Amino acid sequence: MSVSLTKKQTVSLTKSASNGLTRITIGLGWDPVKKKKGLLSSLFSGGGGDSIDLDASCVLLDAQAHPVDTIWFSQLKSRCGAVVHGGDNLTGAGDGDDEVIYVDLPALPNSVEYLAFTVNSFRGQTFNEVENAFCRVLDNKGTELTKFLLSEQGSHTGILIASLRRQGGEWNFTAHGQPAPGRTVDDMLPMISQEVGA
Repeated sequence: MSVSLTKKQTVSLTKSASNGLTRITIGLGWDPVKKKKGLLSSLFSGGGGDSIDLDASCVLLDAQAHPVDTIWFSQLKSRCGAVVHGGDNLTGAGDGDDEVIYVDLPALPNSVEYLAFTVNSFRGQTFNEVENAFCRVLDNKGTELTKFLLSEQGSHTGILIASLRRQGGEWNFTAHGQPAPGRTVDDMLPMISQEVGA
């Protein structure tokens, strides 16, 4: 049974998975805010229509929350091979996922303690143009373990949506929903380190 999280809540994925936790899928999704149709709105929006280009990323961090590796649209696979990005707008396991990131937990190096998941607007569109953003975790059978729905909007272009932490043989998932000004995940690294290591 899936657990719905609110901001700053943490859940043990290890305890949620009924038959052990090995491979997981992180699904991230969002919708563009529906714009009112009309002459003035099309003039002011530049005629771009209801579309928004967001990019999901994953940062691997060590026990001191220092970045070790980054998986994003410029590098779709971690150097250790344990984290793979499904690419832009991949349907993924289940309806509604715009981008997916696959994680082979046992294959992660022992030095990796955190995985941070972010969403950024490379083109500079803000989260005022986004609604129904979410992050969810599925086990290797495609069963949803937990989901975090992001309710706030704002003028930021990046967000640390959630993180995973390895603690005493367990993997814990934390919902962050922390906004940031960065257009790419690299712009957000200092904030990510501070937030996940807090």
